[in-house]
Parts: sequence; structure tokens; C-alpha cells
Amino acid sequence: MVVNVLSFYFYCHTKQISLKSTQLYVFYLCVSDHQDFGYIQTTSTDILKNFIQTEAVSSKPFSLFDLSNVGLFGAETQQSKVAPSVAASRPIMSSRGEQGGKNEIFVDVIERLSVVIGSKGVLMKADIQGEIRIKCFLPTCSEMRIGLNEELSIGKSQLKGYSSAVRVDECRFHQAVKLDEFDTFRILKVCPSQGEQTVMQYQLCDELPCAPPFQLFPSVEKDYVNRSVNLSMVLIFLKLRCDLPPKSTALNVSITVPVPKGSTSMSQELSSPDQTAELQPKNKALLWEIPRFPGGAQLSALFKVDVPGLSSASLLEVGPVSMSFELPKQTCTGLQIRFLRLSPTQTGLSQRWVRYVTHSDSYTIRI
Repeated sequence: MVVNVLSFYFYCHTKQISLKSTQLYVFYLCVSDHQDFGYIQTTSTDILKNFIQTEAVSSKPFSLFDLSNVGLFGAETQQSKVAPSVAASRPIMSSRGEQGGKNEIFVDVIERLSVVIGSKGVLMKADIQGEIRIKCFLPTCSEMRIGLNEELSIGKSQLKGYSSAVRVDECRFHQAVKLDEFDTFRILKVCPSQGEQTVMQYQLCDELPCAPPFQLFPSVEKDYVNRSVNLSMVLIFLKLRCDLPPKSTALNVSITVPVPKGSTSMSQELSSPDQTAELQPKNKALLWEIPRFPGGAQLSALFKVDVPGLSSASLLEVGPVSMSFELPKQTCTGLQIRFLRLSPTQTGLSQRWVRYVTHSDSYTIRI
């Protein structure tokens, strides 16, 4: 049966096959799809040929009168090994639709937050970089209309009255985006191709429409373990509050605190068992990690860092604190997708997904 399957592919499906490295790979695909751990799964050539995506390479009969693809001493030239130009125009995701994949389109609103908070909790600097990215897995889609907030304003000059408008300082669009309805209705029109592309980029500087997602209340003190041998430690107490809405959650929260050089060991007291902390002597910092942080919650940690020969000036080496986190289903600017419409209407079931996420680009809190 194995011989029949291979004979069908190499002698019926193609003409005069040369068993080079490419065809050996095809031979491996045939056998791996035909058997699983030595047990025959199927012998139907109609089913197996759907899994063989590599095109066959036909060997041309050699002729002394056609030496265009023959190099020195009969070796093949690089030109004979170059794929045909049709391969460059082939859709990237064509195999997904042929194998019965879902017709899906994703619209991601991604923002990166940069914040500097002073030692007294005052917001000193804020910057938001955002983009709207689409991932299209639809076989055909002539046009897609993305509706943004109707009250979206670009620049301070467009603010009207005292309404809570969504504002960005500037924005840039992909060259394929049509903007004939953007000024009036805030609608982006684009003809998506299969794959991924960024349709809009925007920025908001020196302003944060909402409260910072985290507030830190630190305390740093010096303590002596044994005064006779001058063995001292630094007591670092951190109380961290998440100011997100109660139904929101921050993921993969990481807090890094620089410590004095010469720190040898550390002990910690954490407020919940799912948290972890470690001292990184090479980086001269301690790392506090929280996998999930619910909105409105408050967590605390006490770190005792042993530092031989600690001086009062060494306490100045503690801080500033830097944080990294991820906020799913959240945008700091308030930018939202009102609707997502496809034209023409897709035949069959097509799924549309809109996702929001905010990442920390640089979140610094001074002590």
C-alpha cells in the first residue's frame, strides 16, 4: 500500500521526478501523513494530497544544445534553483482557508504607557503611544469600515465645550486607508490583505486622561543586625495599590527596586503566596513579581537586604522603582472601536474580534 501511494505521487501526479533533497522531503511528508507511530492512518490519495504543500520539481531531459542552466563541469547554476515569480504573489495564508480554517479578522488596539511619578505621588510625565493593528484571515474582503469614537479629537484645537472627549495629539495612517469619512464620522476604510498591517498610529503627550494604574507608597530605613561587627541591613517596605476598575485585572506585574552595591542576601515577607521575590546581585536590584493584580486591591511587601558596611549615603542608592505590566481590555486614552463592518457581506460564518491591551513601556516611581 505504501508503494501504491508513493507511485501515485511520483509517477501519476507529476512527470519524470528527480529524487533530490526536495523530493526526499516530499517522501518524508508522504510517509509521516500515511502512518502514525507505525500504524497506517489512511491510504486514500485524495486525502493525502491535501497535506503535501511542496510543489514537485520536474527534471528536464539533458540536451547538449541547451546549456543555459549548466555551469562549470555540468553543475547546475543558481538560476535553475530560483523559485518561479508566482510564489511571491501567492497569499501568505492560502493554506489556512484550503484546510478548512475559520474566516476570522482581528482588530487590536495596542497602547504603550510611559509614566514618571514623583516621590510625593505627583504625576510628572506621561506619554502614550498607540496603534490599531488588523490581522485578516478572510479569503476575500473588498473593504472594511472601522468606526472609532465619534467624540475623538486630534489636537487641542478640536476640543469643543466641556464634554469628556477622547483626545490624541497626533495620528498617522497607513497609505491604504481611505479618510473621506474620517473627519465627519471618524470612520476608517481599508481594503485588508491576508496577513497583518497597522492602519493607524497615534500619540498623546504630557497628559493622562485617567488616573495612573498603580500608586506606590515606599519606606526605606536602616537597621543594625550587629553593631559590633558593623553588620547592617536596609528595610524596604512597599505598599502597592492598583487603581484600575474593580472588574479589571493587571497581569505579569513586575517591580524592580535598585539596592546598594555590596548587598549579599535578602529575606522577604509577602502579603500573598502567589507572589515571588529575589535578589539580583549582578543587577544590584531586587525583583518583586505579581502574576495577577485585581483592580482596587492593595498588596504589600517587606524586604530585609543585608549590606555590610552600610552608610547613610548608601541609602540614596535605593530607587527609583521601575514597573512593567500588562492591562488587558484597557486603553488609557479611551479609544474604542464602535463597529467593524465588512463589504461585501461574507458568505458563511466569519468571526470578528476586537481586542484592547495596554503595555508598560516605562513606568518609573521615584522614592
